[in-house]
Amino acid sequence: MRDDIPELQNRIYNGDTKAFKELYDYCCAPLLQVALAIVHHREMAEEIVADVFIAVWRHKQDLRQVGNMKWYLYATTRNIALNYLRKYAHKKTQHLDEDCMPEYEINPESQLISNEMMRQINVAISALPPQCRLVFKLVKEDGLKYREVADLLNISVKTVENQVGIALKKLAKVKAFLLAAPPAIHHQ
Repeated sequence: MRDDIPELQNRIYNGDTKAFKELYDYCCAPLLQVALAIVHHREMAEEIVADVFIAVWRHKQDLRQVGNMKWYLYATTRNIALNYLRKYAHKKTQHLDEDCMPEYEINPESQLISNEMMRQINVAISALPPQCRLVFKLVKEDGLKYREVADLLNISVKTVENQVGIALKKLAKVKAFLLAAPPAIHHQ
């Protein structure tokens, strides 16, 4: 997780297009997941994320008043997505497909986790239901508080707690299995 978001925010406020691109590159995929979770249509979600960043650039002079840039981006994504839903409610949208969600990547906290274990954990996370996977990512990777995730996705805090609990239980089973399995022997 980047810890220089406030610095990027300040540079964007001052008109730095390179900082704006860095923020976009860092936040685009997670914001796309949020938009997809709300509108269930990939092209519309991509438009929403583009609109979010257009709004950020247009209103860069207001960024000094933003205390938490990541939360601001998530909230803006949610609001624009809800506006799209109201605007296009008459059009039929496709349901969220597993293929629409980008593969979730975990950043290993230590070098002790092998590539195989990371692959198995990523497979387990990818197998989570879409909402569970999104909630887990927002809490564990993006560091949002349960209340922030609940507000963002328009669900209860209890639902967030339950979804994180489900994800952690499934990951604990995978981890226990991997730690109990004997190491693979490679023959030359």
